[in-house]
Amino acid sequence: MLPTRADDPYIAWRPPFPDLDLRVGNSALLVVDMQYRSAHPDHGMALRLRAAGFEDAYRDYVSRLRLIVPNISRLQTAFRDADMEVIHVRIRSMTPDGRDRGRLHKKLGHSAPPSSMETEILAELAPLPNELVFDKTSGSVFCATNLQWVLRNMGIENLVVCGVVTTGCVHTAVTDGADLGFHVGLVEDACGAIVPAMHDASVRVLRDVYAKVMSTDEAVARCAAAITAKAIV
Repeated sequence: MLPTRADDPYIAWRPPFPDLDLRVGNSALLVVDMQYRSAHPDHGMALRLRAAGFEDAYRDYVSRLRLIVPNISRLQTAFRDADMEVIHVRIRSMTPDGRDRGRLHKKLGHSAPPSSMETEILAELAPLPNELVFDKTSGSVFCATNLQWVLRNMGIENLVVCGVVTTGCVHTAVTDGADLGFHVGLVEDACGAIVPAMHDASVRVLRDVYAKVMSTDEAVARCAAAITAKAIV
């Protein structure tokens, strides 16, 4: 459990962190690596974890996936209903042998060849035909793609992030996005990591320094408020 802001020496002395004001036309949901390789019990990362003998960690991660997949689905619906962008990110090389992968991904053995099941986004979270999908071969989507350029082109200022893993690709998306000047929100119960304590630690590092941390319910409510604000205008 995270300490309250008032009890956390990491942030209690800092000025209040600005809230996210999601608006149609300037806000997007960024769904990170919710593909079979990273987010399915019978594929990729989870399968390798189990094969290595970490049965407890496997169960913890699968349990977390069962929580976050429905939450991400709710977020996608809320953003779509509000006519706000839903953007997908996945690990996917351009070549079957993966020679174009980033050096770190090569060191870590991360592989998701094109046309493989590992690259496919989970069926229940699949992109709609008009939604953007960015392929990356490093941890940070901002380092590995032209996401920043595209967001600027579309006038996006607010970026709400969810997906896996909290300690890696989600974390770097948040920190890099914040450093590049985007107002970032992190949906805590729509993210997951292999080790629960590391998820909590990552959220604590990001909270009120790089991102406004919120729940799925709070993010959905902000989308509803955006719809209302658009109707009033």
